[in-house]
Amino acid sequence: MKPNLSSFAARLGPFFGRDESLSTPQFAALALELFALQFQHNPAYQKICSARQRTPATVTHWTQIPCVPTSAFKELELTCLSPVERTAVFHSSGTTEQKPSRHFHNPESLAIYEASLWAAFQRHLRTANPFVSLTPEPAVAPRSSLVQMFETVRQRVGSGAFFGRVAADGAWTMDFATVIEALKKSAADARPLTLLGTAFSFVHLLDFLAEKRLRVELPAGSQVLETGGYKNRSRVLPKPELHALITRSLGVGRENIICEYGMSELSSQAYDSAPTLRRQAGQGSDAPERYFHFPPWARVQIISPETGREVAEGETGLIRIFDLANVFSVAAIQTEDLGIRRGDGFELMGRAQLAEPRGCSLLTA
Repeated sequence: MKPNLSSFAARLGPFFGRDESLSTPQFAALALELFALQFQHNPAYQKICSARQRTPATVTHWTQIPCVPTSAFKELELTCLSPVERTAVFHSSGTTEQKPSRHFHNPESLAIYEASLWAAFQRHLRTANPFVSLTPEPAVAPRSSLVQMFETVRQRVGSGAFFGRVAADGAWTMDFATVIEALKKSAADARPLTLLGTAFSFVHLLDFLAEKRLRVELPAGSQVLETGGYKNRSRVLPKPELHALITRSLGVGRENIICEYGMSELSSQAYDSAPTLRRQAGQGSDAPERYFHFPPWARVQIISPETGREVAEGETGLIRIFDLANVFSVAAIQTEDLGIRRGDGFELMGRAQLAEPRGCSLLTA
């Protein structure tokens, strides 16, 4: 065990339960401290940093901390945990032909992951609702960080069910009959629920409803959490079209459809349910524009691929994330996703050209 990393995790933990933000000076100090610890205990990361001539002795601001591309998690063991300490691993959810990224965990790092995801989740979704997940259960998808996330939610809420299945080729399917039965029961009992799933899972469900000429009007207060990701497992729909179909087939309005952005290499997730108001040109009323925001213990930058510098407000670049909850791996992650800088959040645009398709990427029109 690494007592200094454990001590850092213990001091970070209380921030997960606070409503107020982690201030920028607090974040900066913690990020530099964590960088020094990861440089010391993560051999693969230390080699990357040294090759770039970035060390704890030369890095003076958190934005200078060397970022690791998500693709590096496929080739390197980017972890502070020795092989004997590792009790779990999350894999990226790309197509079966691709080599997956690997994010190693032990009980302590899993506890941090769960505390981080729950703190953010309950800020954006109604935890009084029972949960219906369109993903498989953890027993048949043990390497999916998304499934682990939904299982954590189920345990914290105290109710919920998984209706997904894993086919022989590894593809995720679902038991449509039992899903429809659960949805109809919610409608009959007038008890709202929260429906969780990837974009391709919702496409499969919506196509089934259309084929059977079915529509279920879920009770007021029901929510949908859509996590993106197609993995070549369904037709790809622009997000507005997908959400319009969800509203038409399930009666859940756009204001109750929440999008989540996460990946196996991170321990924190971003949500788009905190709308900002922007006056639309030529219209007399304010319309909500929803952008992704990470919780206070993570920071995002939108980086120009040409200059490596942060772009200006409203400009497009690659999404870079600094996640303090990644205590035992690497906190600074360079994604292959494109975003538009929107204040301290971002508007997701999809994958950069030539990037491998990743299962949890969110595609927009």
